[in-house]
Amino acid sequence: RKQKEKEEKEKEKEKKAKEEVPKEITVIDPAGNTYYYWLFVITVPVMYNWTLIIARACFEELQTDYLVLWFIVDLICDLIYLADMFFRTRTGYLEQGLLVKDELKLRERYMKSFQFKLDLLSMIPTDVLYVVVGLTCPEIRLNKLLRFNRMLEFFQRTETRTNYPNALRISNLVMYIVIIIHWNACLYYSFSKAIGFGADRFVYPDPSDPEFGRLVRKYAYSMYWSTLTLTTIGETPPPVENSEYFFVVTDFLVGVLIFATIVGNVGSMITNMNAARADFQARIDAIKQYMSFRKVTKDLEKRVIKWFDFLWTNKKAVDEREVLKYLPDKLRAEIAINVHLDTLKKVRIFADCEAGLLVELVLKLQPQVYSPGDYICKKGDIGREMYIIKEGKLAVVADDGVTQFVVLSDGSYFGEISILAIKGSKAGNRRTANIRSIGYSDLFCLSKDDLMEALTEYPDAKAMLEEKGRQILMKDGLLDLEVAAQGPDPKEMEEKVEKMTSTLDILQTRYARLLAEHEATHSKIKHRVTRLEKKLAPKCSSDTLVDEYV
Repeated sequence: RKQKEKEEKEKEKEKKAKEEVPKEITVIDPAGNTYYYWLFVITVPVMYNWTLIIARACFEELQTDYLVLWFIVDLICDLIYLADMFFRTRTGYLEQGLLVKDELKLRERYMKSFQFKLDLLSMIPTDVLYVVVGLTCPEIRLNKLLRFNRMLEFFQRTETRTNYPNALRISNLVMYIVIIIHWNACLYYSFSKAIGFGADRFVYPDPSDPEFGRLVRKYAYSMYWSTLTLTTIGETPPPVENSEYFFVVTDFLVGVLIFATIVGNVGSMITNMNAARADFQARIDAIKQYMSFRKVTKDLEKRVIKWFDFLWTNKKAVDEREVLKYLPDKLRAEIAINVHLDTLKKVRIFADCEAGLLVELVLKLQPQVYSPGDYICKKGDIGREMYIIKEGKLAVVADDGVTQFVVLSDGSYFGEISILAIKGSKAGNRRTANIRSIGYSDLFCLSKDDLMEALTEYPDAKAMLEEKGRQILMKDGLLDLEVAAQGPDPKEMEEKVEKMTSTLDILQTRYARLLAEHEATHSKIKHRVTRLEKKLAPKCSSDTLVDEYV
């Protein structure tokens, strides 16, 4: 019996343990494509309800002529609404950076939210009231409008994903305005019906007239009146009765708000759209003022203006570092790798470098654009950077600047040996050729300082690059083997010793400071222990307490 009781207890414990383990289910990532596509699906019935419920309620012919169609579409919309509630219970959320997949937590979170109450109200089966009020009263379905936030969420997600956010904002603004005008047109028609069609010039004319009896004409006339009123254009028949005056005043107030919203939103959108151009134009104006103040020659001024025009026309005016500075280092590195890594790998000395060094170098590449006739470098200049041609053509020219020896095109590079400062190089760190831009050229520049800064963390890569550079110089006959075999340059050794000495001085200073802080702290502790000894243990030796404490 005891053994059976133990087995039963163990089974109960196992059941409880299984019940306590959260049940994980397949959840929808709110940042994924599935969630976004579902937002589009739920937006369709929301738009349907917001536009047609009020129209069916005000224009009776629209409701009665297509009654079966409306019942079918309403049923489909209700089913999508119900599916949306289930979809919400499967939509995950982040907790400590991880997507929650616990079914119970997801359900509880949704049911405790305010949105669940709105969704529940929108699912009340008000269609049963057709039995009481009749089939010509679709306004009983107004509770279906409570899903409006799903449509707003879809537009917000689309604005984040699209490459044309300003165009989407303008489209959304126009859509909201049209919906407001549509609702006001339906209310105007119902207001006319309540007062009496054709009772005066303000209300809708008598539908018994064949010209005003058609459904299309009723809606078009009402939309026309609503548009003129809400846009404060006027030119509509003046009101006659007091209720008509109040109705028009209300419309005018709504129209003023709409007009203010349109002007404000469109103005801000246009400002955002032209922000890049305005900033670019400000730079051009500043340089024009400077050239005018310093009396720069007209020829040079035209070249500068043409250079700016080329940048804007070919969309090269964006400063990559300024745009990407808001991203974390890892994302910025990934973007730079995606854009520039293939270009950097074309350089011979970087072809076999480890990935970490290439990433460091990619982040240091600086784009530069040259105009036709500009010299990138001249023979004898000190080489402080190397260049990689991204787009354009460069010519290696003679000293006269006319005779061309070689034409370099996309993917070519030069100056890579001079920035390494290889010992024994006959050219030293001087340029060995004149290189001139034939047309507009887009280059990547890598400075010597940036390269050396990156190589400090990769000594093996530095040795490998120098060895590759020596092989290239030997192949071209530009390496003095005797000088290269002499070993390290004494000046370089002196510089290294000086750096080590300065570093040692800094370390000694820090050590002295830490030692002084330690002694001060020790004396303070000794003083405090002495005071405590006098208060608590007068018979005990203070030296013993201090030694034990220390």
